[in-house]
Amino acid sequence: MSEDAPTPSHRLPEKDRPWMMRTYAGHSTAEKSNALYRGNLAKGQTGLSIAFDLPTQTGYDADHELARGEVGKVGVPVAHKGDMKALLDGIPLDKMNTSMTINATAAWLLALYIVTAEDQGVSQAQLQGTTQNDIIKEYLSRGTYAFPPGPSMRLIADMVAYTVEEVPKWNPINICSYHLQEAGATPVQEIAYAMSTAIAVLDEVRERVPAELMGRVFSRISFFVNAGVRFIEEHAKLRAMGVLWDQLGRERYGVEDPKQRRFRYGVQVNSLGLTEAQPENNVQRIVLEALAVTLGRDARARALQLPAWNEALGLPRPWDQQWSLRLQQVLAFETDLLEYPDIFEGSVVMDGLVGELLDGARAEMAIVAEHGGAVEAVPYMKAALVESHRERIRRIESGEMKVVGQNVYTETEPSPLTADNDGGIMTVDPDVERHQREAVAAWRAQRDQGAVDAALAEVARVAGSDENIMPATIAAARAGATTGEWAQTLRDAFGQYRGPTGVGEAAGAGPDADGSLEQIRDEVERVSDGLGRRLKILVGKPGLDGHSNGAEQIAVAARDAGMEVVYEGIRLTPAQISASALQEGVHVVGLSILSGSHRELIPSVIEALREAGIGDVPVVVGGIIPPADERELLAAGVAAVYTPKDFDITRIMRDITALVAQRNGVAASA
Repeated sequence: MSEDAPTPSHRLPEKDRPWMMRTYAGHSTAEKSNALYRGNLAKGQTGLSIAFDLPTQTGYDADHELARGEVGKVGVPVAHKGDMKALLDGIPLDKMNTSMTINATAAWLLALYIVTAEDQGVSQAQLQGTTQNDIIKEYLSRGTYAFPPGPSMRLIADMVAYTVEEVPKWNPINICSYHLQEAGATPVQEIAYAMSTAIAVLDEVRERVPAELMGRVFSRISFFVNAGVRFIEEHAKLRAMGVLWDQLGRERYGVEDPKQRRFRYGVQVNSLGLTEAQPENNVQRIVLEALAVTLGRDARARALQLPAWNEALGLPRPWDQQWSLRLQQVLAFETDLLEYPDIFEGSVVMDGLVGELLDGARAEMAIVAEHGGAVEAVPYMKAALVESHRERIRRIESGEMKVVGQNVYTETEPSPLTADNDGGIMTVDPDVERHQREAVAAWRAQRDQGAVDAALAEVARVAGSDENIMPATIAAARAGATTGEWAQTLRDAFGQYRGPTGVGEAAGAGPDADGSLEQIRDEVERVSDGLGRRLKILVGKPGLDGHSNGAEQIAVAARDAGMEVVYEGIRLTPAQISASALQEGVHVVGLSILSGSHRELIPSVIEALREAGIGDVPVVVGGIIPPADERELLAAGVAAVYTPKDFDITRIMRDITALVAQRNGVAASA
């Protein structure tokens, strides 16, 4: 084709630029994470995606009781402006686009980022990036909330109102449907709950900004979505979200500029579908899921980060993250997908799928609205997600939903990927926590305490007023306050909160097609008769890990099996768990941890049970636990360990019932 010939309609005149490529990363310390970031950027990563550890996400310093075992495990600890400066050392913030996965403490981390930029001579008006900052999904799925819903929404609205004028290139919130899918959401639920959350946020912001700014506000709201392995349906989901977002902008908020109504989203593809069994299969899953958000030009992601193949096993190593980055680069630079207009335009299949999803999502959004909107509907949505996740697990258990290597085609050769001494994952040095406790104590000792006290007093004053919280928060960051101090100031002002579990509201089990549930109920009844009262289980989540999906499914399954269930939700200390076990007179304790803190927290719970005089109560554990750690836990007194490969909850219920019978001298069933 000559250079002067017109470009045919099935090709683009010029190849599209690729999306922003990120790797979600951070661990141990700010200094080690900085080295990781600089290495990833040198390999071709085009944006940062910062993972913070659970104490930072929930507003605690490393020396707080609840931080025990959690420091530096699932992300980097950042306690003050010194940590943020070390984290971003040598990274020019006037050129970098930074995504921060932070929600409850988003205002604080943005303040630290702004202060660090100031030290680089970069004004906040130059900063580009995103704070996740979607607190509603934290109540529904991820559990890293710190304050009650009302004040939390106020903090979000204050951030949006502040950034739209002072940090205009910043996305102050990702409406995050990613974790809704991780909690079991169907595509319809993911669309509906994300859009309902966006409405709640925008309605809150509308009270704080002049009407003429709403177009700019709308244009800075971004989304962070999930893409599962059913990639055709997942692509349709994203097109449907774009249609709804455009409609909301026009009809509810009066946004006239089409550019301001664009549906802008970033992606991490599905981690829920990654398997511990035959983990090498995760690579092809990740690639297929990436296609969902890159194939169709009219609904292509603006930023993409891919999990590593081994994230169902533990923390990925730098090499594993490099592999995921290379997957993106091959897709963008070796294939031809950036050379064409939208390949789904006019597709009967795609148009039909989008229509189905739109109808379902609008109906579900109407139900949320009937409950009073997303904030008031949190208990309803939480129960709906618990039920959806239970249905997903039922389909896997029954074989109706096939997962290669897990419930079908399970024959396998030993994997060389996990044959090394490290088991194919990275383990954080346990000494990191001691180092961070000492470091935060040293920081407090060398700062101007009077300036910090005055700054925190101003944060408290503003929290009790209707003023915007951001200027006082930035001043506290500049003075040298810590994450835990800022958050505690607001806890004192706003009060404590425990989110709904969804377990009590979840409907009872459906039809028992194969009779397995009835068999378990009969066995629970028989063992309960032998015990002289109803078999009772406490399901607990020690530490700060808020990923409660597994614990909720165990609690619901135990309830449906006829057990009496004690489940008090997330964020419990070992002392609280042992006190509850004693008070409730339970026969077995089930603990769930996915954050890697099992080596520290599980023995602490066992010791607390012994000190309470109930050390004979058996403890079973579930979570992402490497084989070497599993052996250590069993040696420490744990009765049984379950990991993601143990997907059959029916079998787990049988095991628990038999364990209680054996420990209490109840004769085995015939």
